[in-house]
Amino acid sequence: MTMEQKWPIRVIVTDCDIRRISLDQKPGNLESLLDHLKVKLALPYDFKLQFEDPLFNNALCNLTDLSELPDRATLKIMSLESLSSVLSTVSSPSTSDTEILYTSEEKSQMMRPDPWPSAFDIPDFSVDVNFRLRQGDLAYMKDGTRMDVSRDMKHVILERLAETMYKYTAYPTEEHCQEVASALIAKHPCLKEAGSPTGYCGWKNSIKFKMGNFRTKMRRSGMADVTVNGNKRRRDFPEGEPSCSNIKRPKRSETNFLPNFPDGANADTLESVRRQLESEAKKRLPDSAYVKKMMDQTLSLRRKEIVEEQPPVKRMMERWPALFTESQVFAEFHRVASKNLKKDFYEALDRHTTRLIDLFKSKKGVVGQSLDRLLQPIDTQTNDITTTRTAVLQCLPLYLGDDSGEFFLTCLVTDTAEDFTQVPVGVLAVMTEDRPPEISSIAIILEGNIVMDDIPTTSEALCLLFGLIYALHLDYPKGMKNTFEFIQKILLNLGQQKLSPKLQTLKNALLG
Repeated sequence: MTMEQKWPIRVIVTDCDIRRISLDQKPGNLESLLDHLKVKLALPYDFKLQFEDPLFNNALCNLTDLSELPDRATLKIMSLESLSSVLSTVSSPSTSDTEILYTSEEKSQMMRPDPWPSAFDIPDFSVDVNFRLRQGDLAYMKDGTRMDVSRDMKHVILERLAETMYKYTAYPTEEHCQEVASALIAKHPCLKEAGSPTGYCGWKNSIKFKMGNFRTKMRRSGMADVTVNGNKRRRDFPEGEPSCSNIKRPKRSETNFLPNFPDGANADTLESVRRQLESEAKKRLPDSAYVKKMMDQTLSLRRKEIVEEQPPVKRMMERWPALFTESQVFAEFHRVASKNLKKDFYEALDRHTTRLIDLFKSKKGVVGQSLDRLLQPIDTQTNDITTTRTAVLQCLPLYLGDDSGEFFLTCLVTDTAEDFTQVPVGVLAVMTEDRPPEISSIAIILEGNIVMDDIPTTSEALCLLFGLIYALHLDYPKGMKNTFEFIQKILLNLGQQKLSPKLQTLKNALLG
């Protein structure tokens, strides 16, 4: 008697939950398949199915007849609840008590919740690999014997590492790969390489290449942050851009650089939400809770537009007016970088203020004289934290060798109609006509447009500007690169790139 052959299928439950399962046999109809999958996957909701159609280069198509499926099929679960939520939200009126489009669990599935960790934790591997590593570590501790890693075992280790790294970033840097390799042999010393000066050079290179292979796999499954770079020149796509040309990837440790659309949503449904958001944001008194909800929902659409099309700032102001409000600048930074910008910025700045002032006062020569002039206000108003923060932030560019002359700008209240179209990035202080003049308000200029105004302090303007640079994926302003990298890498501890000599010296002085 012959055994009935099982039917293996690959099922995409969510973008971060892709499973391989086997059914006892191929069901006779679509309804039966839906019932089997609902039980097998323990799904508490109704859904429809899409499949990768080999006739159209494995593009997803709705499944209506099981005869359309190839022998080894890849299916995608499309939750009817999520889809109906999108459609109902698009058609519902703008009220503060409108139902949330996605639950926190659904958001965590489509977005990275955390930035790259300060210490990478090596994950557990399969049961057999864990056992062999444990035995290898015991042998290494006993007599220093290194493990002879088989090809299959190395594949399992690298695949698991790549999967874990992808949860933080699709494009790890050289430093990231080195950190993971170092952590691997620290946890499992039996994996140290005999001919390597560090013990992990080969592992680092293997991890780097494995991440490239893993990105290819994720690209085929439809992950947006790697699919965006899929049309590069290759043997079967000779008309594409060179492989090294204009790779779209996080530059400053953005955790959600280019997230996928939520399950059940597409560009059209999210564009309808965006139009509602635009209308709500232009009201005299917009519903802030509803605006935040819609901004959360449309992040993937907004990031796709910003990363792929790189629109001018003026167009973004027209399409996304809510993005240029204080609350949404900070909220967007948290969505993109998983950091509390306002809290972390001010806490770090205040923590280093005393030491920074001492360093500024110790500077000699022409630069020292200029720093002394900028520090004069805090000598007479020592208890005013706003004055202190402003003085420190204005001293930083001078101390780091930046040119802030075309960045920190001033004008009189009566000259607010002045033309700033030639200013790429700037913080504009609007001064009164009193003697001595006082700051009336602060504005932020991007690409010649005043994008935010009526900001009370220079420190808040600089903090908001930093958030906008992340939100709009802009380059740091020329002449102020050291200052903005100081904010990113030292104040906010974002990114693991090596510091320039000036920034490393300053960091050593602050922590010494």
